[in-house]
Amino acid sequence: MSEPCQISDEDFQKFREFFYRKTGILFEDSKRYFVDKRLLDRMEATGSENFRSYFTMLRFQASGEELQALINAMTVNETYFFREEYQFECLVNSMLEELVARRANTSTPIRIWSVPSSSGEEPYGIAIYLLEHWPRINELDVEIVSSDIDTDILAQARRGRYSPRAIQHLPAPLLKKYFVRVGEFYQIDDSLREAVHFTRANVTDPADMRLHRHFDVIFCRNLLIYFDDLSRKRTAESFYDALNPGGFVCLGHSESMSRISSLFRVRKFPEAIVYQKPWEAR
Repeated sequence: MSEPCQISDEDFQKFREFFYRKTGILFEDSKRYFVDKRLLDRMEATGSENFRSYFTMLRFQASGEELQALINAMTVNETYFFREEYQFECLVNSMLEELVARRANTSTPIRIWSVPSSSGEEPYGIAIYLLEHWPRINELDVEIVSSDIDTDILAQARRGRYSPRAIQHLPAPLLKKYFVRVGEFYQIDDSLREAVHFTRANVTDPADMRLHRHFDVIFCRNLLIYFDDLSRKRTAESFYDALNPGGFVCLGHSESMSRISSLFRVRKFPEAIVYQKPWEAR
């Protein structure tokens, strides 16, 4: 009877460095059990005899299929509708009003990027909030793009079907207006599903980031806490390049752009603190 596969300390270090280079996510030693379990699950799923054979396949597989499967297994997706709602209030009351007032061409769509998308609660929530709380939505075009590194979660987001926990903070009238009950779940309205364009993107990959440009607002909440300082700085620089002059970045309540990069101005609106690319930026 063969011995069960194990992940040695050396294996863990090799994998941790490899995964960091690929995703910008650095697993601390405290995540060892989480990492080992998912590695062993993928080794079993691929029929790998040991870590060495699995890691060789992971690095050199031409299609990259297993790397994507592993990324999907390693990323955590936990969110719900109207999380940190005060930033949505800031969006409709302050950020968008300033952006529209400075626009030379009002026929150009306002572009909002939600990253990571997780299972879609944030981008769909933004769409609902705009429809309910921003009167100018009827006169101006808005494009919402949402991205994630996890292809499984993107498929789930496109499906738009949610558990009671995901919609627990939605007011009952909005739940009735934008969702249909399907068994134990809530299916979002097709018009909202069509209002959000989902893409796969790794924010630490320059090639991916070059495909995401000309945004007016970026929501990137509770992602950078998983990165080290270097990855945070690179991501901040990529967001700067992705924004139009005057564009805003919204981070999670425990995150601060001021500790990451000096490229952005701190804007203290009545509803929230956000970070702005200067209007004079090129």
